[in-house]
Amino acid sequence: MKQLSLGLLMVLLTIGCNTNAVYKEYTDIDEGKWYIKNAPSFTFEITDATIPYNIYYNLRNSLSYGYYNLYLTRYLRDASGKEIESRLDELILMDPKTGKPNGDGLGDLFDHKFLMKRNYRFPKPGKYTMQIRQYMRQDPLLNILSVGITVEKATPPSSH
Repeated sequence: MKQLSLGLLMVLLTIGCNTNAVYKEYTDIDEGKWYIKNAPSFTFEITDATIPYNIYYNLRNSLSYGYYNLYLTRYLRDASGKEIESRLDELILMDPKTGKPNGDGLGDLFDHKFLMKRNYRFPKPGKYTMQIRQYMRQDPLLNILSVGITVEKATPPSSH
């Protein structure tokens, strides 16, 4: 019984700490080989278009990843499939001078959360799809283990 209640407590704590997230999803990259043709899509629903949202890239890589940065192209589409925007972003995974990894590490795995869009207002309530494609010169790109997005309600700065 103690094991069950401790597990339940951990789940509740995890959920409770992330109350601003309206969507969070990862796609695993098979064998850590990210082919250019493999462009994961993430479909989420926005019920309140009157408030701003922050959108983040979620990324997991191994220390064996061969570069300090990662170029990604993102495509945001509405429910009809109409492209709202596309953009090339550079994510810095390691310090270019020292090679020290950024992000949270466990062993040789590192998780990153990069701000993609701050205080973004969706045009209207409904379903949206974010598609992400790696934009490096290497195909496949090795040692990227998963990619995803988080959509959170933007919290106003506290006024203490």
